[in-house]
Parts: sequence; C-alpha cells; structure tokens
Amino acid sequence: MPTAMPDNTDQRSTRPAWRWPLAYLLAAFFFLAMDAVWLTVMSTRLYQPALGHLLSPTVDWTAAALFYVLYIAGLVYFAVRPALAQGRPALALGRGAFLGLLAYATYDLTNQATLRDWPWMVTLADLAWGAFATGLAAWIAAALTRSTYRRARPASEP
Repeated sequence: MPTAMPDNTDQRSTRPAWRWPLAYLLAAFFFLAMDAVWLTVMSTRLYQPALGHLLSPTVDWTAAALFYVLYIAGLVYFAVRPALAQGRPALALGRGAFLGLLAYATYDLTNQATLRDWPWMVTLADLAWGAFATGLAAWIAAALTRSTYRRARPASEP
C-alpha cells in the first residue's frame, strides 16, 4: 500500500509578496519616530553641550534622508528578514540590536579615533541608543508584519 507523501507545499506561498514593503514601512515609521524623539530631547541635553563646536547650524536633509533609507533597508535585510524566515519575530530584536550597535559604533568610534575632543559620553550614549532603537524597531516591524499573514497559513503548519 503506498504511503502518503508529506505535504511539500512551499510555506512561502502563504506569505504575501507585500510583506517586505510593509516591513520596511513599519521599521521606518517606528525607527524614525523614536529617533525624532531622541534627537529632540538629547540635542539640548547631550549633543549641543558636548559637540556644539562641531555641529552645523543647519541639517543636510539630503544626507539625513539617504542615511535613513539605507539604514532601514539594512535593518529589514539583516534583522527583520531572518526573523520572518524563521517565524520568530523576537529574533529581530537581538539581530537589530547588534546591527544598531555595529552601525553606531562605526560612526562614533571612528569619530572617537579621529576627531579632537570627541567625548566618550556621546559615544556611549549613541551606542546604547543605536542598539536599543534598532532592536526595538526591528522587533516591532517583524512582529506586526508576521501578524498580517500568519493567520493565512494552513492549519498543519506550525
């Protein structure tokens, strides 16, 4: 008697194609919201007192926009995507925090090594902030994105 073949239906078929743009938009929304609050609050408390002599009087919005577009793409690719692939949104928290630590460390430690009078307090605050904000934004984006399609999975899937 023939044995039943396991169902090899591609699990990806139940995951909508729009999950990546959704993940990107969610990550961008939450990261930008948190970063706007951080920069607004910490500008006068940390950055102006410590780096006022280095700060430009105006923001280069083109450079800022390019940073956020690229950074969020990296956040989705390196943190959200693996978490969604494994069906574990919490994985995005750790991967995002590590990505944030690396990215902010690249900026701050390079400044620490090359600029005169770069304060360690700024470096430490930025490293903590980068890890926290990136991890949290990645986790929220992964969890919300996954919640939009996990109910569409067949009952036999985990």
